[in-house]
Amino acid sequence: MSKGNVLVREAMRVNPVTVKPKTSVEEVAILMKEKGIGNCIVVSDKPLGIITESDIIKKVVAENLKASEVAVENIMSSPILIIDPYASLEEAMKTMGKCNVRRLPVVEKGELIGIITNKDISRISPILHEISREWYDISKRDEAYMRRQVFSGKCEDCGTLSANLKDVDGRLLCEDCIDALEYE
Repeated sequence: MSKGNVLVREAMRVNPVTVKPKTSVEEVAILMKEKGIGNCIVVSDKPLGIITESDIIKKVVAENLKASEVAVENIMSSPILIIDPYASLEEAMKTMGKCNVRRLPVVEKGELIGIITNKDISRISPILHEISREWYDISKRDEAYMRRQVFSGKCEDCGTLSANLKDVDGRLLCEDCIDALEYE
């Protein structure tokens, strides 16, 4: 890393708002309103997903579902993309652009320690916001980049929750299922 790079940990917000998977969408919407935020991280022992205002609008309101009867685990965006606190802001913007997301939970040693958003990065380095669009165009065809990403969520083969899923031929798999593939 070159001298002068700003790290995610220097721009992130600490203590992101979290909810449990069985929390109702109604409770989450009220919490978001009270806190003046647009998202909550869904956690069990580790981050499993993220629920945003957009998820609520598209997956509950537009479907005419009753928010008090829908659990966030049923509509959260998962698997969740995460970033290390020692990654550069440039890497955060590249990941956001490539994956078309506006926020990344910050995880260190398996523990959720913060969240970084496009707004956080733009406040510190407005030029990064402009060049993130260029990175997206350049990297959107970079499949090798996605294979290096680590995801949290359910394994698409065995259904086990994992904070260490990897993309294998377009499927997100846990380490056990990846190992099993190697022995087939």
